[in-house]
Amino acid sequence: MSSNTNQLNSDLVSSSTNGDGQDLIAVKHDPTRNDGMELTPELFESVEINLSAARRRAATLTTRRSVKKQWQAAWLVKAIQMIDLTTLAGDDTPGRVKRLCAKARSPLRHDLMDALGLPAGSLTTGAVCVYPTMVNIAVEALEGTGIPVASVATGFPAGLTPLTQRLAEVRYAVDQGADEIDMVVTRSHVLNGEWRALYDEVRTVREACGEAHLKVILATGDLKTLTNVYRSSMVSMMAGADFIKTSTGLEAVNATLPVSLIMVRAVRDYLEATGLKVGFKPAGGVRTAKDALAWLILIKEELDREWLEPDLFRFGASSLLGDIERQLEHFVTGRYSAKYRHAMG
Repeated sequence: MSSNTNQLNSDLVSSSTNGDGQDLIAVKHDPTRNDGMELTPELFESVEINLSAARRRAATLTTRRSVKKQWQAAWLVKAIQMIDLTTLAGDDTPGRVKRLCAKARSPLRHDLMDALGLPAGSLTTGAVCVYPTMVNIAVEALEGTGIPVASVATGFPAGLTPLTQRLAEVRYAVDQGADEIDMVVTRSHVLNGEWRALYDEVRTVREACGEAHLKVILATGDLKTLTNVYRSSMVSMMAGADFIKTSTGLEAVNATLPVSLIMVRAVRDYLEATGLKVGFKPAGGVRTAKDALAWLILIKEELDREWLEPDLFRFGASSLLGDIERQLEHFVTGRYSAKYRHAMG
């Protein structure tokens, strides 16, 4: 066992820091809601994003800050708390969803939990994300855990089915017990600058969600420019999005740091304009512990500590948890294990 482990036993549970004295292992906040506002084009239409500048800023995120040893382990444990553990395969079965839910309830092996000084049952993922027909299976498997069930909807991943069908899918998922809905926008509204149409679409879906939280997937890889990413982010938040999300995971380009930077800046601008807090979720291509650290650094530097909780930040991922578990085992033992030792179920 690593000599760092005894230090982590106390640091991780009570006073683990990110390197500048701020606690990372904190109690989860209550979920927030964004009531939205009237569509206000003057808050976004004059904004033009400089691609080169965004890339330069994104490139500094992993070079200006380094997180090592027990602090890195603490950040990785925090990342687990913010994973939407996801299965969106055409061959999903109730058995697969149940196994995924078991992993969400107990994301680290018991021996690693003990070595890290984490009490049994103290760590879960942020949510489980499935198709609407699997929501009831996930709800039953997670009963009593407090882990939310998220469901993709609105004709995922293309979002091009008729609106009446998309709304019916949302209502079905909510009736089955979904706590969160991940909707996809009509990309042509963004590409054509049809901001009223985009606003009305998101607002209508928000109303269909009822008490369920709404995460709006912008499919940024299809939007062509960072200016479109910023403007569609602002419109979605004005319409009542509780989270804005980068991707379905099925575009040619999914979550990237420059795109995420612009979306996070939009979240910050919306907060300044309205006082309302909106969450952010990168999805697609976030596969490694190193990736997770980069996005946590982005959130820490561009927003603040409050966003490092699952009510305001999530990873959309299926394989990320396995690599984080592998890195934590290396921290504990000093050795890397085979990837097959960290299966999802």
